[in-house]
Amino acid sequence: ALLLDFHPAEAGAIGIIGGADGPTAIFLSSKLANGLNVIGADAAGNPVYVRNLIGPIAIAAYSYMALVPVLQPPIMRLLTTRKERLIRMKPPRAVGKTEKALFPIVGLLLTTFISPSALPLLGMLFLGNLLKESGVTKRLADSAKTSLIDIVTILLGITVGASTQADVFLTSQSILIFVLGALSFMIATAGGIVFAKVMNLFLRAENKINPLIGAAGVSAVPDSARVAQMEGLKADPNNHLLMHAMAPNVAGVIGSAVAAGILLSFLA
Repeated sequence: ALLLDFHPAEAGAIGIIGGADGPTAIFLSSKLANGLNVIGADAAGNPVYVRNLIGPIAIAAYSYMALVPVLQPPIMRLLTTRKERLIRMKPPRAVGKTEKALFPIVGLLLTTFISPSALPLLGMLFLGNLLKESGVTKRLADSAKTSLIDIVTILLGITVGASTQADVFLTSQSILIFVLGALSFMIATAGGIVFAKVMNLFLRAENKINPLIGAAGVSAVPDSARVAQMEGLKADPNNHLLMHAMAPNVAGVIGSAVAAGILLSFLA
């Protein structure tokens, strides 16, 4: 993005598309590429503003989330052998109620220390998890996952749609953003698979990881985990990877939020 004449703040906002996380992309672009931040001055001393890229970035992020079943399988098959796709993993261990309740609390504290700028994203994620796992806020948890999320989704769609006027969206920059976003998403998918293969070099035979679940490291929940499951079933109809793939999938959500916070702290 920098080579294509995007400002570093704009490039950072474009780069987060690779995480395939719509809310994170909207959050970061609204901070870095909002059309309001001053990034310098021209020869006459007039302020130069960052470009408003919220609409193109948000649409690109959600588009690639929807295209996960199309974009990921060819990369997964290209980077794995049939032997690797046949790897069977141990069943996930049982997790106690105490662990489930402590996870959002400890997770929020740790990630906030690493990336305090991402607190709005991480706070919502872990609060929802705590409401669900605490067992004493059933009505709040039910409201959050039904009516509240529906209302927020509608408002999000309206606000993003309002930011995609023709003079902002129908530009050459939008095309470049879609191309760069696709490249970023494919690199993220390939990176997860390659990292799983590298980890296998240091694991015992009984603890090997099926590299297909590495592709679920992008935070398109649960689509990328389902794609890993489908590709695993094509190689072995009795090899179910869905629950294993959900682990890197959720980790990808947390990781993309942390990455957004780090980018924000450096580029804002």
